[in-house]
Amino acid sequence: MQTRPRREAGVALQLAAQHFRAFLPKMSRTVRHARKLRLVETPLFPGYLFVSLDLGRDRWRSVNGTFGAVGLIMGDEFPSPAPRGVVESLLSCADARGACRFDHDLVEGQKVKVLVGPFADAIGSLIRLDAHERVRVLLDIMGGQVPATLERSALAAL
Repeated sequence: MQTRPRREAGVALQLAAQHFRAFLPKMSRTVRHARKLRLVETPLFPGYLFVSLDLGRDRWRSVNGTFGAVGLIMGDEFPSPAPRGVVESLLSCADARGACRFDHDLVEGQKVKVLVGPFADAIGSLIRLDAHERVRVLLDIMGGQVPATLERSALAAL
């Protein structure tokens, strides 16, 4: 379902009041304001959320009239389903508040591979994880170990 800008949480509450199950995947992000850093939860897909519908049973057209909603993503005559496995994989990595953690397989001391950036395909050891989406890695480059600070999303566990 598409929502108006920054109305995702309100639409999810309105849908729950109408007895529809809505899933709003979120992620933690560091925001800098007035020289201070703070961790906030933002929607993983800004302007969108997932709604569970049974097209044969539910009165799904009433969802389009929800306050703050733009409408369902439609196919020919009916709402388009999300691709199989997408919502399930998001639910598997989400906590009770809906915050998704994609780095749950990372543990200090394990071998990791860099996926993107100037160190792409480099192998190294994970030294430190922190709460601000950053990791410290010792990369095996040119016969030595070089320390680097990277984004968590840039790594994959080996």
